[in-house]
Amino acid sequence: MANARIPARAWRVRVPPGVETFVDRWLGPQQQDVAAAVGDFALRRADGLWAYQLAVVVDDADQGVTDVVRGADLLGSTARQRVLGRLLGLAPPRVMHVPLIVDPATGLKLSKQNGAPALDCSQPLRMLQQAWSGLGFAPLAAATPEAFLQAATAQWAQRFGMRHATVPAGPKAD
Repeated sequence: MANARIPARAWRVRVPPGVETFVDRWLGPQQQDVAAAVGDFALRRADGLWAYQLAVVVDDADQGVTDVVRGADLLGSTARQRVLGRLLGLAPPRVMHVPLIVDPATGLKLSKQNGAPALDCSQPLRMLQQAWSGLGFAPLAAATPEAFLQAATAQWAQRFGMRHATVPAGPKAD
């Protein structure tokens, strides 16, 4: 039996009791009892790979991320990430989960994994307008993609109280 292999095991975090609360900048106050809803969750999978929850918390902290904006389909991970960050002594980032744009026929989010067609890059202004509308904003009158981005950024900043929202300048010409 000296050569018997011990099967690989996942490493889990023991979730402390209590309700995790946070304010989502789009959806408002959120809460989840992670211990009851999810239980102890994997930090390292049985195949040896680090789990998403740990990777994203450590990566965000390493990069100094203070604000996270992502799709509403990832809202369910936020409480776990906050619990894990607290256990690691990390300050939690502010979060915003924006609505997903879905295929009206199937209800599936428009994404590569669901076979959604690629955006038509030959019409960038039209694509920006459709995405803006899909997020629930009123149409913006703009003649160019640059003008649209300036107006959309200002409206976004006003709605969500961001004082330093700017659109980065494009590449400089040589």
